[in-house]
Amino acid sequence: MRRSLPLLLTTLLAACGGPDVAYTPAPQLLPHGIQKLALRPVANKTQQFGLEDKLALAVRDEFLRDGRYPLVPEEDADGLVWVTVTRYLLVVTQYDATLAPAAYKLRILVEVQFVDRRANQALWTEKNIESSLVYPSATLSGGLTEEQAREQIWSVLAPRIVKRVVDGFGAVTGTSSRRISGDAPSTEPAVKPEEPLKPVVPAPY
Repeated sequence: MRRSLPLLLTTLLAACGGPDVAYTPAPQLLPHGIQKLALRPVANKTQQFGLEDKLALAVRDEFLRDGRYPLVPEEDADGLVWVTVTRYLLVVTQYDATLAPAAYKLRILVEVQFVDRRANQALWTEKNIESSLVYPSATLSGGLTEEQAREQIWSVLAPRIVKRVVDGFGAVTGTSSRRISGDAPSTEPAVKPEEPLKPVVPAPY
């Protein structure tokens, strides 16, 4: 019994995992029956005009770059991807000696809903996919305009959206409502979020 005790302890430690053991969960892939996707026009719930077009182009290009699921017209698709821009926050983070804005922080949040078109069932909703950028004013050397800052954020958001759709839960940070079980009740797809997001208060600087 005493001779088997070290072996038992070693086995238990190995089962629990040591400090060098990384947790790598298997990705949650799309259901087997979903082979083709359609990207609905991006909805814009903010007061900032024109965000939806640029984000839609970035997401479309990222799906094409990924290449695992072709984008087709909606009537031919198995799954629908609905993206909504829910928050657009631009705050000044720094002023120069004349009290003119010298740096900004731009933060954009989007919601993504994925719908099984054949079953007319919403599989999941991700409400808090976001990206932010702190950048110097365009009046300074190396500074950016607001439009250039947005382009950088689209280049971050688009891969996150595609990764969320293709690789599933855990791919990005957010709050998910998943309905993937086969016996889940059918739900009427809706572009609008199920409930409004709480107002986001920018952190003090």
